[in-house]
Amino acid sequence: MEQPTSELSFVEQVRRGELMSANCPSREVLRHITSRWGLLVLISLSEETLRFSELRRRIGGVSEKMLAQTLQSLEDDGFIDRVSYPVVPPHVEYSLTPLGIEVKEQVTGLAEWLESNLHRILKQRKPREAALQE
Repeated sequence: MEQPTSELSFVEQVRRGELMSANCPSREVLRHITSRWGLLVLISLSEETLRFSELRRRIGGVSEKMLAQTLQSLEDDGFIDRVSYPVVPPHVEYSLTPLGIEVKEQVTGLAEWLESNLHRILKQRKPREAALQE
């Protein structure tokens, strides 16, 4: 009798191909979490509840449209709570859900690794960029 996928280890699931399948729904969620803006939104909300404008100021370079799309995707996936207060002008706050806190812990490790190893990554780029320019 075959073991249900939910009981398999991550390595075994990869070996079987479920996570690598083009039809696996986890791919869309993975794209939302690991997108440039998704990762930064999750990290930004890790310490406090923020309004849209506060998030936009905190995440340099994100457009209003991209931030709105990212927040909607993360909300749809259950990682973010959106609370809209019935006032004028509109007042909307965003915070992490318990599931969002869990995923934030995972992506924070990636972001920390990236920040502490950025000098090594940039050093690797220089020889490759020089070779391309020749």
